[in-house]
Formats: sequence, structure tokens, C-alpha cells
Amino acid sequence: MEKALKSIGLNEKEIKIYLASLQWGSQSASVIAKQTKLARPTIYDIFNALIKKGLASKTNRGAITYFQVLAPQNLVRYIEREQQERILALGKQKEAIEAILPALESLVNPLSSRPKIKFFEGEAGMREAYENTLTSSEEIRAWANVAEIHRALPNFFPEYYNRRAAANIPIRGFLPDNEATLAQCTLENNSKQSRTCHFIDHKKYNFSPELNIYDDKVLYTSWREKMAILIESEEIAELHKIMYDLLWEKLK
Repeated sequence: MEKALKSIGLNEKEIKIYLASLQWGSQSASVIAKQTKLARPTIYDIFNALIKKGLASKTNRGAITYFQVLAPQNLVRYIEREQQERILALGKQKEAIEAILPALESLVNPLSSRPKIKFFEGEAGMREAYENTLTSSEEIRAWANVAEIHRALPNFFPEYYNRRAAANIPIRGFLPDNEATLAQCTLENNSKQSRTCHFIDHKKYNFSPELNIYDDKVLYTSWREKMAILIESEEIAELHKIMYDLLWEKLK
């Protein structure tokens, strides 16, 4: 019980008083202090905090004030109120940031921009890196080996292909013509998954890493080392696109 009460924001003394008061009912501060071995000022502070949270009440009987906690169902109502207040607070914070976005963006000096580089590691990192390709506003240019992709993230592909196609993001790829690639990249699948392929001889030009070029980004993925590097640079991405298109036209 203590762990659950602590999880909703009650401290150790509040929990101690709350549980004790459930058993004792309405009591004066002096009685509660004697039974819990806490100072009377502390009892007042704790009950005032619980009252503020809607979990306790106090009544005056002559010159003596009696305290007691409310029914346990009020804990649920307290959590619901806290949740609503957090949602309202987050909404206000979002509005405040949105209001100053134009001013913040005006401070950015385009002449001082430098390539942004992000590193991703492990299976979770690989998934995160690959999810970024779904933000593309244009066709993705790729070097890919389906056998390596499916071996590294079997629960991510080929469901990803369908999500990419649903997002209207086509892909063009150089792929080694191994068994897994040919099984995946059939005419029917390519049509459904918005994919154009150029197969290369896997016996001569087999490779494991993957390269994706889209928008102003270049994503290098090492499936065997479980590592990815995302470079965000308009200049670097443009060079990769030029080299890719030159080779594509040459081989076509």
C-alpha cells in the first residue's frame, strides 16, 4: 500500500498519517501526535497538505480541532484531478512555446548552420533511425540488402514497407540479387510497396550496410554492427543524390 500511495505523490509522513487516520477516525492533533510520535506542528502541516489534496478534512468542536482522512475513493478522484491539471498545464506550455516559435526561429543564422549528426545503437536505436525515413517528403534513394535487413529486424520488416507506401514515400534501390531480395522484390510487391529496383550481382557486389538518401539527410545503417549514423546536411545529401542518379542513369 505504501508503495502505491507514494507513487501518486504522497510522502512518507503523509502516508503514515493517512493510513493511521483511516483506522482511528476523527482525532485531535494531540492524540494523533501521541500515537504517531510526530510533533503537533507536523500533524497540522501534514493534514493541511492532505486537505489541500482533497484527501482529508477538519472540524472544530469548541476549542479543539479534529482531523480525519476521507474515504479511500477520494484517492481516485485526487489522481483524476491531478491528471486534468497536468493536461491543462501541458496545453498552456505548448501554447506558450508555439507563440514564441517565430521569434526563436528568427534567431537562427542560416550562414552558421552545420551538418547535424546523430548516432543510434542497438535494435531500438536502429528502429528509431529507420522511423526517420518515414518523414521523407520525396523519393528515397537506397542501397539495401534485404537478407541483412530482415535478419537484423525480423519483427520490423516487411511491415515497414507497407507503412512507407501508405505514407506515399516511394523508394528506388540498388540491391544485390540474393534469394531474400528476389523473394521480397517481386513485381507485385514492388507495385504495392512503391519500390523500383535495380539488381546487381551479389556474387561480385554483395554488401551488408545500407544507405538511404532523402530530403537533406543521409542515413548509414550497419545491420551487423547494430549501429546507424544520420547526417542532416543539404550539401552532403545533394552530393549523394548526384552520385546516385549518375550511376542509376549509367546502369539503366
